[in-house]
Amino acid sequence: MEILKDFLGKVRLYIQVTHLGDIARRYFVLNGFDGAMTVLGVILGAWIVGVDSPNVIVMTGLGACMAMGISGFFGAYITEKAERKRQLKIFEESILTSLDGSIYQDASEFAPAFAALIDGASPALTAIISLIPFILSIAGLISIWNSYIISIILNLTTLFSLGVYLGKIAGENIWLYGLCMTMAGAIIAIIVFALGGF
Repeated sequence: MEILKDFLGKVRLYIQVTHLGDIARRYFVLNGFDGAMTVLGVILGAWIVGVDSPNVIVMTGLGACMAMGISGFFGAYITEKAERKRQLKIFEESILTSLDGSIYQDASEFAPAFAALIDGASPALTAIISLIPFILSIAGLISIWNSYIISIILNLTTLFSLGVYLGKIAGENIWLYGLCMTMAGAIIAIIVFALGGF
């Protein structure tokens, strides 16, 4: 227990030193939004063409979001690593001292991995929320057609929640932010259904 407490204390310190909290929030919301919208597109497309196998939808949704997650993980890691190295060098040059072995160096090495973890995990998390009804359908607990309806409701709720979170961060009207995010999902639904009609 003491080891975990020490580890969490270090993580909090590294986040403070690197100002990583703001970046992690942005990564979480941006990629969570992408994950939710991607799965919404998969679900709506499957509904329009009449896919009646929940396995197909779950594997397609997870596959798309896993690809996004892995891409996001490596992209964020490489980008953050380069940025942190640059910032550390600039800081060392400004104080004319090497920071090897310092808390700043440790925090700079921690930041890319933490940012990459948030970046990679958020689309998978939002995707899994939307895919739960289809997983229940695989288990035989609900019908595939009820899964579609419940999944779309969960997806729009996820988008609304991301908007509310952004509204809280901005200190503005959380309902307006939530509605804006939900409208993005509604626009995707309209486009997919319009394309399905051709």
